[in-house]
Amino acid sequence: MAEAFFSPCPRGLEALLVDELRSFGARGAQAVHGGVAWQGDWAACHRANLESRLATRVMWQVAQGRYRAEVDIYKLAYSVTWAKWFTADDSIRIYVTARKSPLKSLEFITLRVKDAVCDHFRTVAGRRPDVDTANPVVRIHTFLSEDTVTLYVDTSGEPLFKRGFKPAAVEAPLKENLAAGILRLAGWTPGEVLLDPMCGSGTFLIEAAMMALDIAPGLGRGFGFEKFRHHDRSGWAAVRRAAEARRQAPRALAIHGSDIVGEWVRRTRVNLDAGGLAKCVTLERADLLERMPPAAAGVMVTNPPYGVRLGETEELADFYPRLGDALKQRWGGWRCYIFSADPALAKLIKLKATRRTPLFNGALECRLYEYRMVAGSNRPKEREGAERAPD
Repeated sequence: MAEAFFSPCPRGLEALLVDELRSFGARGAQAVHGGVAWQGDWAACHRANLESRLATRVMWQVAQGRYRAEVDIYKLAYSVTWAKWFTADDSIRIYVTARKSPLKSLEFITLRVKDAVCDHFRTVAGRRPDVDTANPVVRIHTFLSEDTVTLYVDTSGEPLFKRGFKPAAVEAPLKENLAAGILRLAGWTPGEVLLDPMCGSGTFLIEAAMMALDIAPGLGRGFGFEKFRHHDRSGWAAVRRAAEARRQAPRALAIHGSDIVGEWVRRTRVNLDAGGLAKCVTLERADLLERMPPAAAGVMVTNPPYGVRLGETEELADFYPRLGDALKQRWGGWRCYIFSADPALAKLIKLKATRRTPLFNGALECRLYEYRMVAGSNRPKEREGAERAPD
């Protein structure tokens, strides 16, 4: 029997997520604002949780109805057969989001949905579940449109961009699913030389290595659906075994990382070690403005610091033109992708972007700039058929 699901993702990656979910057996996948609505069986749900590199969560739709007032939402939430899927011993947390809802207080809606779930359990089990806002067993999501309320149970637990390792973080790290999406947008394929010259905590490098070795990103973690009363343990075990069978042993890959800050290189190495990927990536301390390319051609993907993150606007105004000069002088033959929320970059780098892709890092609007550097020339070449960036 097909169930209905919704998988949120970083805004700008919806079309890529549609294709990915279809590869897991999703049907009727439709991109909407900030995610993808789809149908599928529980095997598809299991695969999406285990294997998706782009989704933030997989949420199972359990009810939908029209509303005019808060009481309508309470009645719908009370009518759901919660006790079929979890027990009063399982803690809960309620999340509410809305777009164009006429109701004034989302906090009050949160309380009413919580009351409805607890009252349901009092009726059928004689006691209610506790609320745990830090580490709940069951996460219930409520989405309000202008006149419709939809209730979901989160099958993922922790967000899917939490891969289950990476102990050494840096300030303002890039989410793993956004990094994976940027690698897809860059058109990088395993076997091509890849470099992140401002590697931070190594997110691009780790995601690329996992792609190259066909390592399912969720193999090192657990999921919310494993605690459901109706969980298909044998089906889930089969999905995990298939993913484990595809996993390749770590080996040296054409993936390179560097950073001018030695501490960031150290943290990247710690994170690669934690993921069992240390032998896959070549790391060094180096200044992008001075370093040489590791090969005659390849793909550079990086997320440089920008004023929102570090508050170094004047330093960046000096850095961007020097970066443009370095790319022209030494990186001919490379496709260079720079992800940034700083609008000054496009003007100050003094290069013509062949493509600009809007993306969101959380609520922060960003751009992925593509610069195709031509060997023997200081002028970037436009990709045939690519959308031309406006001046």
